[in-house]
Amino acid sequence: MGSEWKRTALGRLIESGEAHLQTGPFGTALKAAEYSSEGVPLISVREIREGHFEVGKETSRVSQETTKRLPQFVLDEGDIVFGRKGATDRNAIVHAEQSGWFLGSDGIRLRLAKSHNSRFFSYQMRSPSIRQWLVQNSEGTTMPSLNQGILGRIPIVAPPLPEQRAIAHILGTLDDKIELNRRMNETLEGMARALFKSWFVDFDPVRAKAEGRDPGLPKDLADLFPDEFADSELGEIPKGWRVYGLDEIAVFLNGLALQKYPPGEGRSLAVIKIAQLRKGDTSGADRCSAFIPVEYFVDDGDVLFSWSGSLECVLWSGGLGALNQHLFKVTSDKFPKWFYYLWIHEHLGEFRHIAAGKATTMGHIQRGHLSAAKVLVPPQPLLDAMTKVMSPLIATITVNATQSRTLAALRDMLLPKLISGELRVEHLLGRLR
Repeated sequence: MGSEWKRTALGRLIESGEAHLQTGPFGTALKAAEYSSEGVPLISVREIREGHFEVGKETSRVSQETTKRLPQFVLDEGDIVFGRKGATDRNAIVHAEQSGWFLGSDGIRLRLAKSHNSRFFSYQMRSPSIRQWLVQNSEGTTMPSLNQGILGRIPIVAPPLPEQRAIAHILGTLDDKIELNRRMNETLEGMARALFKSWFVDFDPVRAKAEGRDPGLPKDLADLFPDEFADSELGEIPKGWRVYGLDEIAVFLNGLALQKYPPGEGRSLAVIKIAQLRKGDTSGADRCSAFIPVEYFVDDGDVLFSWSGSLECVLWSGGLGALNQHLFKVTSDKFPKWFYYLWIHEHLGEFRHIAAGKATTMGHIQRGHLSAAKVLVPPQPLLDAMTKVMSPLIATITVNATQSRTLAALRDMLLPKLISGELRVEHLLGRLR
C-alpha cells in the first residue's frame, strides 16, 4: 500500500465530520399506519442486495407527507445503506434515480463528505475483508445485528481523492455495463413475452385478418397467420393450429440426488439447486463429482424449471454445473427453445397456484400437471417464421447474461486488490496499454 494511503477507522471520519451515520426510524417515529402501496420505496434489509437494491411489489412505501416530516431519513445519491439486522454483510449505494427513497427502521445510512468518493467507499464496504469483519463483529447469534458503534470501528483505507475516483471509475465501469446488460435483458424478455401473448393468447394477428385489418406484421409473417378460427377442446383457436400437452413439446429431465455423487480427487461440478437458480450463479454452491451422466450437466442457455418450493423458470447463465433434484432441465428435439420456455412461463402462475394448495411443507407440481397444461402449436412454416423473430431475442439474453457473469468475476477479482492498494491504478492501466 502506498505511503500516502491513510489507514484508519470509519469512526475517525465521523469524528472529523467527513462522514455521518444515521439509523432508521425507531419506535413511534414511523408508525405502521404510514406504510402504503404508493409513494417512495422504504428500504429495509429485505431490499438490500450486494451493492444494489431490489424493490418489488412487496416493498413498503411512504408518502410525501412522511418524507417531509422525517427528512433525516430521506436517502440521497451516494448514500451507503447497511442492513441493521440479519444479512449484516450486505450494503448498497443509492444511485441518482433512487434519491428520495426512505431509510427503513432496520437500516443504517452512511453519508460521506465531498472530500471522499462515495462509490469508492461502497466498493470498500463490499470487499471480502470488510464483509467478513462485519459478520464477525455483528452482535447476536440467532439474529446478527449492527449499530453505529460497530460500524464506527470498521477498519478502512482512505487514499487521496483522485485515487478513490480512479478506483471507483474502473470498478464502476464494470458494474455499469452489468446493469446495462440487465436492463437490456429485461427489455428483450418483455418484448418476447409481449409477442408471445399477442400471437398465442390474444391471437391478435388472426383477429385482425378476420376483421379485415392490417395485423401490423411483416407481410411474409402476416401471410402465414390464418384469418379464421376453429373449435377445439380449449374453445376457439386459430384454424390449423393443434393442441398439445406441455410435456409433449419438450422433455422435462428431473435432476439427481447429487449428495450420492460426492466430489473426489478429480474434477468436480457446482451443484445447481433452487438457491442457485434464484441467484443466477454458483457462488457458494455445493460440489459433486463430474462423473455423472452427461445429460445432467447444465450449461449456459439451458432452460431450468424448479418444480417444487419456489417455482421458477429461467434461462441459465451461471456456467457449467450439475442438475440437482427438484429441478427440471427442459429440452426438445422438435421445438425451438423460445417456444417451450415461453409456454412454461404462460403456465407458471397456474403451477404456482397448484403448488400453493399442496398440504405439504414444500409445495410442488407433478408430471400430470405438465400433461394437463395445454399449448397451441401452429403449422411448421409459421413456427419457423416466428422462430426467426424470437430466437435472436432469447440468444441475446443468454449472451448478455454470460458476459455479465464474466464482468462480475473480473470486478470481484480486481476489487480487493485495488481497495487494499496491492494493485495500483497506474500499474493496472499500464498492463492494459
